[in-house]
Amino acid sequence: MASDSPDSRTQSPPDPETLTTDLETLTLSTDPLTDQFGSLNDLSHELASLQDLALRGSWRSVLDKVGRARALSLLQKPHDHLTYLSYNVLALMKLRRFAEASAELDSLEDLDGSQYRYESYPNVYPNRTGSMVPFSLRWLRAIVPAKLGRRQDGLDRLYGLLGFVRTKVEEKEKENAGDLGVSVSAWRKREFFVTNSIIGLHLSNKEFPVCLSLIKELFKRDGSSDPVLISKLGYVQMQIGDLEGAKSSFNRVEGLMKEGEKSCGSLSGIQFRNLVNRNKALVYLVGKDYVSAVREYDECIERDHTDVVAVNNKALCLMYLRDLSDSIKVLENALERVPTVALNETLVVNLCSMYELAYVNHSDIKRTLSNWIARVAPDDFDSSCTRI
Repeated sequence: MASDSPDSRTQSPPDPETLTTDLETLTLSTDPLTDQFGSLNDLSHELASLQDLALRGSWRSVLDKVGRARALSLLQKPHDHLTYLSYNVLALMKLRRFAEASAELDSLEDLDGSQYRYESYPNVYPNRTGSMVPFSLRWLRAIVPAKLGRRQDGLDRLYGLLGFVRTKVEEKEKENAGDLGVSVSAWRKREFFVTNSIIGLHLSNKEFPVCLSLIKELFKRDGSSDPVLISKLGYVQMQIGDLEGAKSSFNRVEGLMKEGEKSCGSLSGIQFRNLVNRNKALVYLVGKDYVSAVREYDECIERDHTDVVAVNNKALCLMYLRDLSDSIKVLENALERVPTVALNETLVVNLCSMYELAYVNHSDIKRTLSNWIARVAPDDFDSSCTRI
């Protein structure tokens, strides 16, 4: 667990990237700020097994493990309690038990208080200073009000967290003075992550000018050559009807690839090329040129059959072309071939909608699908998306 310091349904989707990119998904893993540890278990009590359960989506087992560790007093150090609390809150959020997650977070005092600093426990953490609060815990505390329907409280907390992160970025930049080390990079990634969380909330309320402003702020902060960020700008431009602006943004992404950027940031070469194809397909889709869009998505799937955005949107295009049989086959084949990747609520909702359009006995077919999902889905999968 990283600490703060080193010490859409079946309609034409306006933003296909959001189908598989969950801005609220938190990855709890080793962090560049704490890479001096040899393993996860060096960070906290049996953290490796807790992390493994989280990665497999076994959130109920995460709750059981945290509860057992607490009951048996296995958490000996102050930071152990914070680490396990973070996993517990994340599991509750994943299981949509938001009120319980909020109550757990309310048990904490001021996260910047002395009780959560290493130097307050010199016998336990000799020669170590700084906050022991995992950054993930700060993010969870910021996002939980929005999950409870208190959107403005969530935004206020997220903007507060963004200010906190930017202060850290400035501090680390001054400390490194020209040599931008791992610590600066990690805090910049956190800034990008929190900003995306804020953009997600504004997008859900169709507050597009604010989204554009936030994206432009990221550009000013060394994001001008990030293909994912430029693509996101194009998606927002499409939302406000600026098709030419969106095309310009997408052309800029393609230009980066042609300049020799075979990979960029967290994207591999294949992911980069697929991003370009999906951007092209989106332009075709908005122009109702579904045949051309299918061609672009086919190129993506040929390179990477786990590209669920391409799979899902290809199926939608086929449906708009009145080829329900093939659109259903595309989604069913994806679920059969890569269930751990393709099994997301949006894809299942679309598949069930197609069943309703194509078959008289759609209830029986959806029930069969629902039974299969119950066997293979992670704990946080929302089974109500089958609409049985």
